[in-house]
Amino acid sequence: MSPRLPRITATQLVRALHRAGWDDHHQTGSHLFLRHPSRPGTVVVPVHARKIIKPKVLQSILDQAGLGADELKDRL
Repeated sequence: MSPRLPRITATQLVRALHRAGWDDHHQTGSHLFLRHPSRPGTVVVPVHARKIIKPKVLQSILDQAGLGADELKDRL
């Protein structure tokens, strides 16, 4: 069974991604695009003030970033 995802806001998620080495690339509207210097691809985070990110959206973001739930919890 996979570990349960934490209930976090976009601000907390972006902070954890920064700790994992992802840097802000640009923002279009409410979507923040992050890039990693050594990993391919872009991670897109919807930034809405004080709203909890839905579990399926959070899982998709973690898949894009190549992170697991345990690694995310360590970076929070």
